[in-house]
Amino acid sequence: MTVHGEREIVPAATAAEAAEALKEFTDAYNAADKAYDPAKAAQRVTGALGAINQAGIKSRSVNYPDGNPQHVPLELTDARFTIPKKAGWPRFFLADADSNRDQDKGPADNRWVLVFLRNAPQDVWQAAYLTILSPDRIPALKMDQDGFAEAIAPDSPALARVPRDLSQEYASYTQTGKPEHFEAGPHTSQWRTTRVKEANRPGRARQYIDQPLNSGDYGPLGLATQGGGALVFFTVRNFERETMARGVRIEVHPDVKALLSGEVKTSLTKERISSQAAWVPAASSGLNGGKVKVLGRLTGLTSAKGS
Repeated sequence: MTVHGEREIVPAATAAEAAEALKEFTDAYNAADKAYDPAKAAQRVTGALGAINQAGIKSRSVNYPDGNPQHVPLELTDARFTIPKKAGWPRFFLADADSNRDQDKGPADNRWVLVFLRNAPQDVWQAAYLTILSPDRIPALKMDQDGFAEAIAPDSPALARVPRDLSQEYASYTQTGKPEHFEAGPHTSQWRTTRVKEANRPGRARQYIDQPLNSGDYGPLGLATQGGGALVFFTVRNFERETMARGVRIEVHPDVKALLSGEVKTSLTKERISSQAAWVPAASSGLNGGKVKVLGRLTGLTSAKGS
């Protein structure tokens, strides 16, 4: 008899493995932040968070070659782990922890929500997504009788919107306002309004191009929520091109200059990676009018080009 382990539905990790993965991420994050050396965290991050983390540290290493003069170690406490059962690879789990970067029990209170990913048994767990949310914005996740969560497939028809399509749809929405199935809020309608205001200023013009990014470690990861629907993490790539009128000088921030290729003469193009955490209602549930609620967004500059 042949046993197909890749078909067996099993927990993605044990609680002990999840706790160790969070500790190893935190240790690597702190080592990289203290030395401003991206290599010290490279093995513990991937996907959207990896791109943002590595580029950010690389930038600061150029401006602070002797390391971070204001380093304060990150502390993640009161960690809660949500581990789904699923077949095959990749496998993932969610860690929800309190950090020492906020002010507890007030309007500034928040929690770090991290998604850890592993593609094969021999791989280490890597943090692929990070969203920082107030406790009341973290959806309650569905658990079975054994305390395990339910993973949502990227092509699942059970949701009002297919997770694999969210990257393309969000990239389209931020540029055109369509499709219209994103709920109004700071990461949707308000963000579009801000970009429109910035697009045309005296002596300068800004153009925005958003592209889907949904393959490999940038792919969507989702967990079923109580009462139907799912919490889904997905990635988009953003480009911002700033063009100046003749005689107007472009100011280049040191953090941008550190990642710059080419010479800034009349234009500067910035590339960013944007990761989103969204709640997607169940198909035909009628909840939220079928609209996707973008709960949080983490964006980071990854490169810049002058021309």
